[in-house]
Amino acid sequence: MSITNSLCSTGLARLACGAVLSDILLSIATECERGIPCAAWAIYLLDRNNQLQIGAAPSLSKELSTSITEIEIDPTEWENITWIDSKFDRSTPAYQIRHIFYDHTAKVGVFPRLIVPIRLADGRLSGVFFLFNENVDNDVDVPPAVAQVVNLIAIAISAEESRVRLAHMETRIEETESEKNRMALAIEGSATGIWDRDIGKNKIDYSSGWKAILGYGDSDSLSNKIEESYTRVHPEDLDFVRTAIQNHFDQKTDSYEVDHRILCKDGSYKWISSRGKVVSRDPYGVPLRMVGTTTDISAIRAISDRLQQSIDLITSLTNEIPGLVYQYRLHPNGEEFFSYVSEGAHQIYELMPDQIATDASLLHQRIHPEDFANYRRSLEISARHLTPWQLEYRVVLPRQGLKWCYGSAQPCRAPDGSILWHGFISDITERKRIELELKEFATIDFLTQLPNRRYFMGRMEEELARVKRIASTRTTVLMCDLDFFKSINDRFGHAVGDLVLKHFASTLSVQLRNNDMVGRVGGEEFAVILSDVTPKEAHVFALRLQQEIANIPLIINDKALHITVSIGIASIDANDVSADASLLRSDRALYRAKENGRNRIEFADI
Repeated sequence: MSITNSLCSTGLARLACGAVLSDILLSIATECERGIPCAAWAIYLLDRNNQLQIGAAPSLSKELSTSITEIEIDPTEWENITWIDSKFDRSTPAYQIRHIFYDHTAKVGVFPRLIVPIRLADGRLSGVFFLFNENVDNDVDVPPAVAQVVNLIAIAISAEESRVRLAHMETRIEETESEKNRMALAIEGSATGIWDRDIGKNKIDYSSGWKAILGYGDSDSLSNKIEESYTRVHPEDLDFVRTAIQNHFDQKTDSYEVDHRILCKDGSYKWISSRGKVVSRDPYGVPLRMVGTTTDISAIRAISDRLQQSIDLITSLTNEIPGLVYQYRLHPNGEEFFSYVSEGAHQIYELMPDQIATDASLLHQRIHPEDFANYRRSLEISARHLTPWQLEYRVVLPRQGLKWCYGSAQPCRAPDGSILWHGFISDITERKRIELELKEFATIDFLTQLPNRRYFMGRMEEELARVKRIASTRTTVLMCDLDFFKSINDRFGHAVGDLVLKHFASTLSVQLRNNDMVGRVGGEEFAVILSDVTPKEAHVFALRLQQEIANIPLIINDKALHITVSIGIASIDANDVSADASLLRSDRALYRAKENGRNRIEFADI
């Protein structure tokens, strides 16, 4: 190749002048084609994805040059290959590589005659140098100087890579300088100082910002001895600070991080946050230099302390309240937990707060089985409509047994879609006991422990409604009156009279079925509701009652006091305006029994 020397000289000159890689490669390919006019030369570069990209191909058609870029290169297949021509045996890797290019270029009537890998000084495959012609049978004489051309291409590629790396480094340097300036400004305005500890020289250099945190100016004298720096640390924090630094020196921690109090110029202490790291060690791992920052966190610490005081106060108040204060969260996926539980949890559920916070199911296990479904349903309604949750329910506790609780909470929807309740649970066991007693006082006759007239009449109204609703229903009412009760009181006294009433109430109650009803409706008057009983059947009941009273006299001072009873019988009629109607009819029948000699049974007029 007669032009090799001039080509190399021109290429190197372009490199020296800083020409771009594409211009250098185009110049090389063009000069090669001038040396061998019957051939087309092309230079392809290998990108990071091992795809060939056009470097220079002055005589190739766009279709051909583009088709070659579709070929993916495996650099490992090119190892130990210096060039590939048409003379390689079919079984060799070189032939297989040529065949791949042959298939792509033959479609447009051009055939690869020479394929030379371009390698950089470190051995990396960086591209391929091609020689094409249009005759499938004619070989082209390849000049021996082609190796020099390939070396020139490799030099040009290496120079381009160096130029790109240099430009990148310059950019990073500019960015770093800018970043340093921004960092310096940020540190200056953030109440943060910088310190540099030279362990070998036993000194610490402090920035102006660091000194300013402690109230010192640049001209103020401040010792930079390492040991004297510990004298500024609050005595209560000194051991902690020394331990933290030593742990970092011993490489037990990745960095030194500690918040502590430090003595200021005016004698007061200020909270600071120090962060640092050893940046230099000797071959034995002994720390030589450590740099770091110090930030004034006094304001943050003051706010934190006030917040903690508020939290402690609220916690103390909620723990002193006789009941359970809580915060409960329910996520859309059904996950639930108590994010806060006061000490009252032990009083209400015999569980510790952390137990409930860890596992909400422990609380649910305490709820009475008969009340649990209603408990869950009431929470679901509260969550669905965001309405206040209020419920009375029972719990069964290991030590206290059955207890009544009252829960009240206000729900709200959190940004994540969960429902958050803030609520209070109180023990209402005593209130329930009192309510039950009051109910009994309101509905039960204290002396006989039978329902009083008010409660009995309520049941009479219910029974009348049933008779009106169900045509086949038959219900009978009995009115009972103790004979000569006034004489007993006058002769034996009211105390004995009370015993007589209790004796009769007890005897009457024993005769009743579960669905029957009895009540004391007057001084010595008792009324009975016999459900699903005809007047005839009621008469049998009345006779049996009279017989029982006769057979079991009341014993007073070892003497038998015989009692008799008069009874009036009436049916509840569906046409009755009120329950009083049937009771009035039975009372009239009772009056006739009294008039006709007592200890009798009479039916109401129909």
